[in-house]
Formats: sequence, structure tokens, C-alpha cells
Amino acid sequence: MKETSFIDQNKEKWNRFEKLYESQSNDPEELSDLYMDITDDLSYAQTFYRRRTVRVYLNQLAQRVYTGVHKQKGESFKKFLTVWKTSLPLEIYRSRKNLLFALAIFLVYMMIGVATTYIDPDFPRVVLGDGYVEMTLQNIQDGNPLKVYETTDQMAMFVQITTNNMKVAFLTFFVGFFFTIGTHLLLFYNGVMLGAFQYFFHAKGLLITSFLGIWIHGAFEISAIVLAGGAGITAGNGLLFPKSYTRIQSLQLSTKRGLKIMMSLVPFIIAAGFLESYVTANYQVLPNWSKWALIMFSFAIILFFYVFYPMYVARKHPELLNKEEVGNFTLRKEFNFNKIRTIGELIADAFRLYRAEFIKFTKINGLIVLPIILIVVFLQDVNHFELQKTEYYFDWASQLQFMIGYGFYSLQDGIVFGLWTLIFALIFTSVFWSVSTVGEAFSWKSFFRFLKQRFLRIWLGNLLLVLTVCLLPYYFLIPVVFLLPFFYLNAAAMALSPLERKGKFGLGFSYSAKHYGKSLVVLLILLLLTAMLMQPIGFVFSIHQGWTNEPLVRDILDMAADFVKRVAQVFVPGDEYMVWSNGFRQLIYILVMLGILPLLIMTMALGYYNEREKTEAFGLRKEFEKFGKRSRIKETSVD
Repeated sequence: MKETSFIDQNKEKWNRFEKLYESQSNDPEELSDLYMDITDDLSYAQTFYRRRTVRVYLNQLAQRVYTGVHKQKGESFKKFLTVWKTSLPLEIYRSRKNLLFALAIFLVYMMIGVATTYIDPDFPRVVLGDGYVEMTLQNIQDGNPLKVYETTDQMAMFVQITTNNMKVAFLTFFVGFFFTIGTHLLLFYNGVMLGAFQYFFHAKGLLITSFLGIWIHGAFEISAIVLAGGAGITAGNGLLFPKSYTRIQSLQLSTKRGLKIMMSLVPFIIAAGFLESYVTANYQVLPNWSKWALIMFSFAIILFFYVFYPMYVARKHPELLNKEEVGNFTLRKEFNFNKIRTIGELIADAFRLYRAEFIKFTKINGLIVLPIILIVVFLQDVNHFELQKTEYYFDWASQLQFMIGYGFYSLQDGIVFGLWTLIFALIFTSVFWSVSTVGEAFSWKSFFRFLKQRFLRIWLGNLLLVLTVCLLPYYFLIPVVFLLPFFYLNAAAMALSPLERKGKFGLGFSYSAKHYGKSLVVLLILLLLTAMLMQPIGFVFSIHQGWTNEPLVRDILDMAADFVKRVAQVFVPGDEYMVWSNGFRQLIYILVMLGILPLLIMTMALGYYNEREKTEAFGLRKEFEKFGKRSRIKETSVD
């Protein structure tokens, strides 16, 4: 058939599709029918009109149909309400024993604080600090015992208090992963402090006054800490007591359950910060009956949402009570890169790909990259030996500045920074090679061949990203997140495009611009996950209040670094002990970077394949190859 006859015969059908697709009321069934028709037309055009415009036109139409048929419906607000009405209360009910246990041990710890203060009246100075006790004694003499809650800038107080409460609650949860020991320690600390604090006022004859002032916000705040402790114990018990599951399966279930409980606490933590900033600050002018009413109402809300309502939902839906979804832990080595992914699918597949290829890129990074980094960092520490004798306000920012050299104190710093751009390119190369050989056995020969062919291109594609992140001051990193998606896929385009293809650099910018929205959301989600998961080890919340003061809540890295410092003080002469402590911090930061960075790189690879599929429809072509090869009796390899 001539091309003109072919077009005349089918143009009305194609026009109908274009109009249907542009309308807001398109029918999925009709789209599915059009998919079959247009793919048949495209198959015919690829056979007889391979170099004609009609083939390009039909390829675009078919891709639009393919996208429309496989488009996933977004989450509805109704489903969000269902989570709060049914799913979340059921998770709370399943964890009721752990929540009750957390409350019981918190009350025990609180009584320890009361008893210790009764025996030793100076004990509050140990847990609250001499400065706070002296300030409170002066406020009592002035007739305003809770003056500490008064402030002229209530909004700043609200932000500070809410941030601190959020930090304490989430830290109490996350340290539960360490066999629940960390959660017990934080519950002990807060319980003893609360008991000592309340008995201190009782000894001064101000128990009711302090109770009516503190528990206006304390009903939500203390309840949130206790519930966060219960969530942490829930998560940690999954690793300790796997029951009939594997430990990984049990940890997945318990973590999901604990995280749901933690998410439910966020509104109450915000409410506690609001009450402390705007209501407790005015406690003296409020009548006592209003304080009692507010406290009782706050406790009633907590009891309703975490005790009575979960019991009601569990009795109403007994069929859902024991229904638990366990993920598929079979490592699937086959990945379909020729598909268009949603943001959720992209992140989920990045985690799955990370797990499947972990051994391959870790072997390269452990045997090649890590020794190079350690040598470079050692030379930097020798070069900045005097500066390393200090404990820094933002320890992670200062140490990264010394390690990577972007402080540019000397010529060596500039050379080292150049070396780090090559180190990052080597990490990117190891991960991209793992992605390109997914499902294949590890081979040094294959890796070095890939390294020889792609390394300089990956370095060039990655250079703008490294310069932007490393050269700008750390306090610009959040605004820079909105700039990074414009060249987020450059390195992936250099690494994963065919060698013979020209214009890879421009292709990377083009794909990055088209993928901007998804890249931005992925970056924000990964940053949030990293910030949350790093709190127990050492990240934002380990910042000191001052250069010489301790942080508000010490994390595990602070404790471990202090232990190294105390040991070094015994064995190292002079004032060089801090060098060992800072060196230990640097080692942890290096290991964390080598653990997290590959996950980010895999989202780049999947983002590249996402845009390539939209533009070139490789997956659609593979669908054509299956036509006529399917068996009516059993599945074949093409299925």
C-alpha cells in the first residue's frame, strides 16, 4: 500500500485519538482499544515506511497511548482519611503492649527521680544544671516560679520549642533500632528529670502551681515522648523477637508500625509547642479552672486517640487486625529499565536496585575508593594538624571542609579538591557500571573496561554537580537543592548512553530539564530520609549550642567521639588528643557517604531511563517483538 493511501485510510482514527487524549473525559477502555489499533499501524509503518514521517508520528501517538493506559491514579484525600480512621488505630492497637510498657517504665523512672530528690535535695542540680536551678530559685523569690516560659517573641519560641520536641521524640524512636537500649536510656533520662523537677517544686510548696503551669503543654509533650518510646521499642523488638518471620521481615513490619505511630505524634508535638509558647507563657493571668480544663481535655484527646479509639476500631474490624503485609524479600536480579516510572516507583526501584547490586559496587568502593580517600584525608589532617586540635561548633561541616579541601587554606587544598572530583567520579562509575551490568556476576575485567570507556565522560558530566554542592557554603545547600535538578541526569547520560551516540552532554541537560519535577521531589525525599536516619549517629541535631557547650541531646557519634577523646587523653601527650576524636568523626562520615551516595546515583540512573523511554520508547519496541511469540498454553521468556 502506498504511504498516502495508508494515511488516508487511518487519519480519521488518528485524529479521533488526538481529540480524545486532549479531552478531560477520556475513557481508559477506549484508550486500550486505540492502543491495539495504533500499535498495529505503527508495526505496519515500521515494516514498510521505516524512513518516513508517518512512522515518527505513529511512534509518538503510540507512546502517548502507552503512557495513558499505564498511568497510575494519584492518591485521594479519602484514602488519607482512611489511614487515620482505620489503618493507624489498628497499628496502635497492635503495639498496645509496647506502648503500655513504655508508660510503665517511664513512671518507674519518674518515681526514681522523685525518690532521689527526696533523699538528696541537691539532685535536681545534677539533672537540670546549677544555672537552671538557681534561675528557678530566683524566680520563686520574685513570685513568678515559671517565669522561664515567658518571652516577648512567641513565634520564635514556638519554632524553637517545636523543633526541640520533634528532635527528642524522633531520637527516642530511632535509637530503639539499637536493640531498644537507646530508647530505654532516653526514657530514663526524661523520666528522672521530670520526677526531680516536679518534686523540686513540691519541696518549695508549689506543686499545684507548677503542675497547672507545666502540664498545659506537658500533657501533649510528655505523652509524645512516652509514645515515641513505645514506637521505638516496637521497632527494636522486631529485630530482637522475629517470631516466625526472618529478622529482616520482622524488622520491616515493626519499623513500618513504629513509623506510623511516630507520624501520628507530629500534630500533638506541634500542639504542645503552640500551647507552651502562647498559653503557658500567660499562665499567671489564666483562672485555675481553665488550666484544669485544658489539661484534662489534652489528656482526654490522648486517651481517646491512643487507647479507646484503637480498641473500637479493632473490635469493628477484627478481620484486619491480624492482616500483615510482608514484602517480597527475594532478590530479583532482572530490572525493566524500559518503562516510565512514577516518583514512588522510582524511589522503590532505586532501593531494590541498591540492595541487589550492593556487593558489586561496595567491593569496588571498599577496595579502591576507600583506601584512596583515607590517604587523601590523612594528608589533609597532617596539613591542618593545628586546626584539628579543636572541637567545632558544626563538627560535620568543619570536618568535611578539611577532608575535601574546599576551605582552600593552602595550595594543597586546591589539589585535594581536584582529587575529590575524581574520587566522586570513581564512585559514580562503580555504581553506573553496577546498573549497566545488573544481574551479571562481578567481573574486574568488565569494570575496568567500563572505567576506561566512560570515566572521563562521567567526571565531566558530574563536575557541575560536585562544584555546586562542594564549593557553596553549607548554609546554601537547601536553596541549592532547587538548582541541582537542572543537571541531575548529566552523569547518567554520559555513563549509560551508547558510546557511539553524540551530544551526550546536551542530552543530559535536556533530560534533566524534562525530569526536573521528579528529580526535585526525589532529592527532597532522600534528604529527609537521610536527615531522619542520621539523627542517632550524628547530623543536624548534634549541633552544639555554643563552641564550648554540650549539644542539647547527645547522639551516638558524640558519645563515641568523646570516648575516643578520653582514651587519647591518657595515651597521647599534650593537646593532640582532639586530633584522634576528629579523625574518628571523619571515618564515620566517609563510611556514611559511601553508603548513601550510591542510592542517590541509582535514582539518577532510573531518571535517565525514565526520560529515555519517554523520548525513544525502547519499551514499546520490545512490546512489538513479543507479538506472535506468546504461547496460549504457558508463559515464555518474552512474557
